[in-house]
Amino acid sequence: MTRQIAVIGECMVELRRAAQGLLAQGFGGDTLNTALYLARLGQLEDQPLGSQALQVRYVTALGQDGLSSQMLSAWQAAGVNTDWVQRLADKVPGLYLIDTAANGERSFTYWRNDAAARYWLEREPADAILAALGQCELIYLSGISLAILPAASRQRLMTALAKARAQGARLVFDNNYRPRLWADQDTARAAYAAMLAQTDIALLTQDDEVALWEDPSLEQTIVRTQDLGVAEIVIKRGAEPCLIVTAQQRSEVAATRLDPALVVDTTAAGDSFSAGYLAARLQGSDTTAAAHAGHRLAATVIQYPGAIIPPSHMPQSPCH
Repeated sequence: MTRQIAVIGECMVELRRAAQGLLAQGFGGDTLNTALYLARLGQLEDQPLGSQALQVRYVTALGQDGLSSQMLSAWQAAGVNTDWVQRLADKVPGLYLIDTAANGERSFTYWRNDAAARYWLEREPADAILAALGQCELIYLSGISLAILPAASRQRLMTALAKARAQGARLVFDNNYRPRLWADQDTARAAYAAMLAQTDIALLTQDDEVALWEDPSLEQTIVRTQDLGVAEIVIKRGAEPCLIVTAQQRSEVAATRLDPALVVDTTAAGDSFSAGYLAARLQGSDTTAAAHAGHRLAATVIQYPGAIIPPSHMPQSPCH
């Protein structure tokens, strides 16, 4: 039986500075990064996921331009199912530029205000896609997935997610808070609270929680998230140990140690951690083993430029 995983969000054209002032072009986006890495992990020959026919479906919209076609082909080649990707004749994908400092930290400039992904819930195919979400074992989205949507579309998605969860799907939410994408902080807080109230696994970056909620302590983040009903909380803290909180336990799992000189680009570090963690949990690993898998993949990804590393550099046994 095929295990269906839906990942909802936006992919953009990626530009990054290369040698001699040139720009290298790729693609990326928080949820797309996670979808690609999750699909790769499901295809590794030594992973039980592969034998259980894991199918990662990406839910978004693209244009009908050449770059959109290139992205679609690349996702399909990576094993991501694109049946739920809409092609809009009157829109194009967003674009972002990465500037990377000497220590591997990066900053971004975006051009995405009228990107195709904003409109995926406003076109006719959305009805069938939303109805099919209930067939999925897991549905993953981020704060960015919510932020790019008009208010009416965001509410429509929330309603569909609640219905899918009632049909048995588990919801995973990665906070990825980007203030510039929201009208104001109160709007973002309301959307996050509504989403977390129906979330089974929350993957929270601590810095983003502080930025959104102005939490004075980590404990406040935990209490608020638990009060909203989240059963499994993973707090990502960069190179510091992640914190896992469930009703049964609270534990810290150290990040994979890496010589700072090996850090090239931290783009997609959190996204790849999420993929490694979820792949291990889908396989049946406990939360500690899953966190180790997430850390291991993230430590590999940050040793290469760009959001998506070559398949040949993937760790071969991320769940063991």
